[in-house]
Amino acid sequence: MQGLTQLKISGRVQGVFYRQSTKRKAQELGLRGWVRNKADGSVEALVAGPRADVAALVAWCKHGPPSAKVEALEVKWLDGNAAEGENLSEYELKFSEKFEIR
Repeated sequence: MQGLTQLKISGRVQGVFYRQSTKRKAQELGLRGWVRNKADGSVEALVAGPRADVAALVAWCKHGPPSAKVEALEVKWLDGNAAEGENLSEYELKFSEKFEIR
């Protein structure tokens, strides 16, 4: 079963290689999607792939790399119709065949 999830990670997550580490972990799991810094200091990700592998990345995101200090993790599981309701742009929903940093 395929999964699509939107993540918002808050805490000390910028300037600590959180995005690069998330990309590496997502690639190890064979996931597609992206991760990016937000102006409010959080990190956002949109992840797609087999639901069990997406869940494994979500679990990893709860702590992130050693230098990060995750204070909050918001997880929204989406399906195709729900994704449209989240006001995600076509650009945000477009994935390459790999996981990327935006």
